[in-house]
Amino acid sequence: MSTASSSGFDADALRRGIESRDAATLLTLYSDDAEIRMVDHRDQPSHPRVMHGRSAISAMFDDVCAREMTHSLDSILIDGDHVAFVESCRYPDGTRVLAHSMANLRDGRIVDQTSIQAWDEG
Repeated sequence: MSTASSSGFDADALRRGIESRDAATLLTLYSDDAEIRMVDHRDQPSHPRVMHGRSAISAMFDDVCAREMTHSLDSILIDGDHVAFVESCRYPDGTRVLAHSMANLRDGRIVDQTSIQAWDEG
C-alpha cells in the first residue's frame, strides 16, 4: 500500500525507489519538465550540475541505481507543495555518501529540486 500526502506526493514510492535502487520508480515522482541541481565538492553552488527534463534525470538515476551500494531514506518532510528528504548511502568498501534534498511539487510530482551531497574521501 502506498501513502500519498495531501499534496499527492507518494512518500512510500520515494522510499521504495531509493532503498531498492529502482530508477523507474524514482522517475515516476518527477514531472516531465523537472530540474535537479546537484551541489558537491566538484559542482559548487555557483556552478551546480543541472539535469533538466526526464531524460537527463533518468540517466542520472540509472547511473546511481546501477552502483553497488546501499541506499537509505533517513528522513522525509512534506509540507504543502514542498518535500525535503535525507538519503544516506554506503559503498561496499565503507565509503559513505550523504545527500540532503529540497524540492517543489506540482500535481504531486517534483518540478524543482536542489540536492547537496558530501562523501567520505580517502
